[in-house]
Amino acid sequence: MFFHVVLRHSGPEWDLALPMNQQAKWAEHVGFANGLEASGFVVLGGPLDYVRVVLAVEAESEAVVRETLARDPWARTHLVVDAIEAWDVLLDSRPGRP
Repeated sequence: MFFHVVLRHSGPEWDLALPMNQQAKWAEHVGFANGLEASGFVVLGGPLDYVRVVLAVEAESEAVVRETLARDPWARTHLVVDAIEAWDVLLDSRPGRP
């Protein structure tokens, strides 16, 4: 498995007048995101500000990252992928990691 850093920004249906938890399909997005965390796919994730999000994911390839994130109920409507970069992690303090 390899790490990737994903940068996303708010999409065309993001309503700047509403807080994040009042956006359309919020509950569906949260359920999807929590599932990615529970499976270990998303190691770290969250907003950088009101329009940008960063994720650190563990996946075999960029294609797997794209395919997985495409299933997000917010994909292309509320969140758009800017970039996916492979990340060579040299420091990892999580328990059980070499």
